[in-house]
Amino acid sequence: MSYFEIRGGRPLVGSVTVSGAKNAGLAIIPAALLTCDRSIIENLPRLRDVDMFASICKSLGADIYRDESGAMVIDPSRIESCCAVSPEVEKFRASYYLMGALLGRFGHVTVSLPGGCAIGERPIDQHVKGFRALGADVVIDQERGIVTASADELIGAEIYLDIASVGATINIMLAAARATGKTTIHNAAKEPYIIDVANFINMMGGSVKGAGTDEIRIQGRKKLSGCTYAIIPDLMEAGTFMIAAAATGGNVMIRNIIPAHLDAISAKLMECGAIVKTHYGDTDMSVTVKAEKRLRGVNVKTQYYPGFPTDLQQPLTALLATAQGSSTIIDTIYPKRFGYISELIKMGATITEETGRAKVVGVERLTGCDLYACDLRAGAALIVAALCAEGVTRIHNLEYIDRGYESIEKKLLEIGADIKRIE
Repeated sequence: MSYFEIRGGRPLVGSVTVSGAKNAGLAIIPAALLTCDRSIIENLPRLRDVDMFASICKSLGADIYRDESGAMVIDPSRIESCCAVSPEVEKFRASYYLMGALLGRFGHVTVSLPGGCAIGERPIDQHVKGFRALGADVVIDQERGIVTASADELIGAEIYLDIASVGATINIMLAAARATGKTTIHNAAKEPYIIDVANFINMMGGSVKGAGTDEIRIQGRKKLSGCTYAIIPDLMEAGTFMIAAAATGGNVMIRNIIPAHLDAISAKLMECGAIVKTHYGDTDMSVTVKAEKRLRGVNVKTQYYPGFPTDLQQPLTALLATAQGSSTIIDTIYPKRFGYISELIKMGATITEETGRAKVVGVERLTGCDLYACDLRAGAALIVAALCAEGVTRIHNLEYIDRGYESIEKKLLEIGADIKRIE
C-alpha cells in the first residue's frame, strides 16, 4: 500500500488553489438523475468518492464520462434499474442520495444501507421520516442491509426534521423536486452544499426557495431539464490548508474560496493568534493565513453550519497539539470522532479524551513516526501534525485521504512541504 513520507518543520509559504466541493458534488451527481436529459457538472474534483459514485450510477444504466475540460457529463436517459444493492454502495455514505433522486423520478428505489468513514453512528431515520411524509412506503431490512421505498405518487408535505441533518435535507429536496405540490422542510440544515444543490435543481427548471435558511420550500415539477453547472469550492479543503498554514508558522494564500463559508474557521484561527486576511477580486477570492509566533490554545465546540464544522475539528486538534496552553475540543455532531487521538499521542502530543470531548495541553514539538489514518479528516489531521513535527513521518491508509482531497501532496509541494507519496 502507498503512504506519505513527510519531513516536517518547514513553514508552508506560497499560494494554493482549492478544488470543487466534494460534498456538493456527491449530492449533485445523483440530482442529475432526476431528469432524462444530459447535464454537465464543472469544477468537480477528481476523487475516489466521485469516481465511485460515477461507477454506481453507470451500473444503473447512466452514461457518465469526463470531457476534455475535465467536466463530468451525465446522461441518465437509459437508466434501467432503480436497485443499487452492492458492496460498493454499502461502503459509500453518499449513496443514500440515490434514494431521493430515484424515488423522485421513478417512484421506487432499493438501496444498500450506506457506510463510509468510521466516525460514529449516522442513522437515516430523518431521511425515512421525510420520504414517508411525502407518501412513500419505506421498508428497512436490517438483516439484508437494504432500504426499499416506493410510492404511486409523491405528494408535497410539511416536514419537520428532529435535527438539522445535511443528508436528510438534501435527500428530501431531491424527492420533493419531482413530487406533486409544495413541500416545506422545517429545521433544515443550512450548509453551503444545500444551497448548491438547490441552485442546481433550479437550473434544471425546479423551484427550491429558502436554501441556506432553516425553512426550505420546494414546488414539485413533473419534468426537469438538463443543464451545465459549476459547483462551489470545497470549504473543508480550504479550511485544512488554512489550518496547516497556521500550524507550520507559514504564510499561505488560499485561492478559489467563498469567504463567507470560512468565517467560523477564520475566527478560530485568529483567536489562536494567526493573522487571517480575505481578498476580494473581480473573478477570484482568496484568503491569506500567516502565523508569526507560537499559537495559543483555544476552546472549540463543533456546531451545525454556520458554526465550527465537525469535519475540521481533527485538523485543528493537530494544530492545538503544539499551541501554547491548554485547549478543550467538544464535538457535538459526531462525539466518537476522536479515533485519531492515539496517533497524535504517538508523536508526543498530550491529549486526554472521553466521549465527545478532548483536552489538549500543548507541547513544544511533535516527533515523526509511522501513523495510520482511521478516516478522511483524521488523515488530514495527521498531515497537519506531520508538517509540524521533527523528523520523518509516514502516514498510511491513504485511501481515506484520497477520498476527499484532490492531489493534496502536489498542492503541499507547491507551498514548500517536504512530502512524497511512496508506492
